[in-house]
Amino acid sequence: MRSTAVRRVGLAASAATLALLATACGGSSDDGDKGSDAKNEATSSASAAPAAAKALSVDELEKAALAQADVDNGEVDTKIDGSEDDVTKDEVEADGAACAPLALVQSGAAQGEPAATVKRMWTEEAEKPSDADAMSEEAMLASLDVEKVFVTLATYEDGGAETVLKDTEAALKKCAAGFTTTTAGEKGEITKAVATEAPKGADEAVAMTMTMVAEGKETMPFKAVVARKGSTVVAVGAMNLASAVTGKDFEFPTQILDTQLGKLG
Repeated sequence: MRSTAVRRVGLAASAATLALLATACGGSSDDGDKGSDAKNEATSSASAAPAAAKALSVDELEKAALAQADVDNGEVDTKIDGSEDDVTKDEVEADGAACAPLALVQSGAAQGEPAATVKRMWTEEAEKPSDADAMSEEAMLASLDVEKVFVTLATYEDGGAETVLKDTEAALKKCAAGFTTTTAGEKGEITKAVATEAPKGADEAVAMTMTMVAEGKETMPFKAVVARKGSTVVAVGAMNLASAVTGKDFEFPTQILDTQLGKLG
């Protein structure tokens, strides 16, 4: 089983494993979603800077982007740009222009007209079950309880970074009831999009949880933060493969976002 949304962030699992787990778990659960909704608030951190900063060069973005040496768990893929996972703005459509910023966040594509972009993907290290437990439901779910995180850095001239944050926040308010998307010719559906508490450490930031339809029927959470540091926007989107099976909530990988923001100074 390999849904459109899962493909975009490089998640993959065998059809047999997912089918077995889906049957064992009895489908999706709303428990985690309810917990998230209780804390959801449309929160944006500090106000925009008084003057637009100069855009960084591609080389400067590369130096500031997440690297393997920056993490103590999992693997950082630095070869995203130009690969099959590199979705561009012109490959993404939403059923309304107002929702386009969220569709771009969900697909890992940069918004607006950036002067330069760099992408990374981090895959959390999976828990390896013992030989004795290898085929149990708990062991299989534990092995799938890993996060795939897509990091898009985009730098802008003339206040473009500030505009991205404004457009994202506006889209989150207008498209809370959901929308449909088409990415690289494949259709997808977001059933709802809710704002969550924005993180610290950026000039301004918008955080969200989108509920996605996987394989046409099951729902799964997708979490993202769009943050600005000077002229650069960091968009971090996260999915969890076990959540794709169970529909349950998962923790956003704040350590990846914090590390990336820290490298931008």
